[in-house]
Amino acid sequence: MSQWLLTRLQESKEQVNPQFAFKGAINWMRALSLIIEKGATHQTVLQELYTDVQPRLINTKLDTEVFESIYFAYSNIASLNALTFDVETKYDVCLAAIISWHDAITFASRAMIYAFKDSDFSMESNCCIEKIWQESIVINKLIPYPFNMYLSTLVKKDAEAELKEYRGLNAFNLDSFISNETVAHGGLVSYLKGTHAYEQWKSEVIIKKSDEFKALNVENFKKNIAKNLRDPILSEGCVNFLIQAERYRGKANHRDSLFLSYGESNIESIKTFIEDLLNVSTAFLKAASYYCSKRVEEGTWELFVEDIEENTCLSVDIDIIKV
Repeated sequence: MSQWLLTRLQESKEQVNPQFAFKGAINWMRALSLIIEKGATHQTVLQELYTDVQPRLINTKLDTEVFESIYFAYSNIASLNALTFDVETKYDVCLAAIISWHDAITFASRAMIYAFKDSDFSMESNCCIEKIWQESIVINKLIPYPFNMYLSTLVKKDAEAELKEYRGLNAFNLDSFISNETVAHGGLVSYLKGTHAYEQWKSEVIIKKSDEFKALNVENFKKNIAKNLRDPILSEGCVNFLIQAERYRGKANHRDSLFLSYGESNIESIKTFIEDLLNVSTAFLKAASYYCSKRVEEGTWELFVEDIEENTCLSVDIDIIKV
């Protein structure tokens, strides 16, 4: 059967590789989910991780931001839950599921940031949330594996050294069938590496548009004068789970997403994919709930959960945010 749209896309300047795009989207989520299924975010792990976290001085304003953000994350997981169990044709909801997954992760992250801060703090938008997440949650080791993997810089040689530490002798990547934890970890390192390359490219595009770069009269970063301008800027960048999630969210608006529901039939993989999105976001919210419950005013987390259990119109299990 001919695929007119695919042929049309392949005639364009941008290279189109349906199999690569499909595997990249499916296998990263499968890798995350498999590691979670093996107990990486189990209750005992979270209890140990947050055992020394103490409540902050009472700050009603920040606590309210925490509760609101957690409920928004919970609402997005309710959407994913419905897409997983109530929709028969999973192809129809791939893009909606990715968006709900991303928003659940983002709101849970916002809750953790609000919980981390000791004094009044505001995030009117998601601007710079990834950097704040890095400086507050990631650096202080307040999120479990596999969500804790990060690169502290966008400078290529330094990032490659950090990637080498993660990879060790593991040669697996996102082209591999995600069959066990070793393969899954290799896939996570590959996605981390790919996100670094993407973030470096984005930064270099911005640098090339700057007056400082134009004044150098060069076309690229091969010369030392260009590297000396670029590298200090790249050193301020980073890659973490939120940055990876933002890149992943972009798939819902990018050509890659076409191949989740176009061409070769992969219905069983798509069913697993939707389930993995739910599994990963639920684990992330569970970790966020454990941390936030430790930081808000004592006794208020229980009141929050009881209130949601009594008053929410959502059907998803409230155990997601119970600790």
